[in-house]
Amino acid sequence: MIDTVAMARRVRRRILELGLGAGKNGSHQGSGLSIVDLICVLYGGELKITGDGTNDPRRDRFILSKGHAAVALYAVLEELGILTREETSTFEQNGTSFYAHAHRDLAKGIEFSGGSLSLGLSFGVGVALSCQRHGLENRVVVLVGDGECDEGLVWESAMAAANFKLGNLTVIVDCNGMQSDGKKAEIMDHGSIAAKFAAFGFNICEIDGHSHPEVQEALRLPRTSSPHAIIARTVKGKGISFMEGNPDWHYGIVTPALYAAAIAELEATA
Repeated sequence: MIDTVAMARRVRRRILELGLGAGKNGSHQGSGLSIVDLICVLYGGELKITGDGTNDPRRDRFILSKGHAAVALYAVLEELGILTREETSTFEQNGTSFYAHAHRDLAKGIEFSGGSLSLGLSFGVGVALSCQRHGLENRVVVLVGDGECDEGLVWESAMAAANFKLGNLTVIVDCNGMQSDGKKAEIMDHGSIAAKFAAFGFNICEIDGHSHPEVQEALRLPRTSSPHAIIARTVKGKGISFMEGNPDWHYGIVTPALYAAAIAELEATA
């Protein structure tokens, strides 16, 4: 069994390292740190990755619709040995294949090209419908942000998911209460996302998105004929005090001094 808590500590450190390496190109540190616990639990045992781990049709699929958090996905794929340290270290460098928003590369374990918010969920609905029609028993997990839920296509996709009874689809909403330029409640207050997904016909589970046992329990709920929505309460920039809840770190530059301060915090809480 993978110790996902220890894995999450390593992933957070790697996100900071990749941010430092990106230099003035910057990176989405706050968004990446927000989802670390969610995807460490997913890849730490909840996703069934078969065959070579990348392109078996029976595999579970993880689609990062919140594409700007790709630095966290790269770090997790490195943990699994699907990406090498040499590959991820080119993050945001000239000539790299690993940008701030991932591009689809099944050989590298990346299911979806991120960048345009809301498209990941519509893509995921299509993938889930195809898997269902081919009689596959796998699952499709799509991670969206709460800011992303301002997009109308999220709700068109939710309507389709319920209509087609996609019980093989799980949507995780990273609810950190922030978007690129501030607090959600002050910019576009969406009220209860849980109530909205419920109204579209989803089974709902609300959790602490940084509690690994709660994430595991939510992902292990019995499959029904309806899609699932896990509403995960998180903190943008989780684990680094000066990044937590700070919109400046939606896309920030990690300087050597800030990197040293952040690493010191991680080591103090290990």
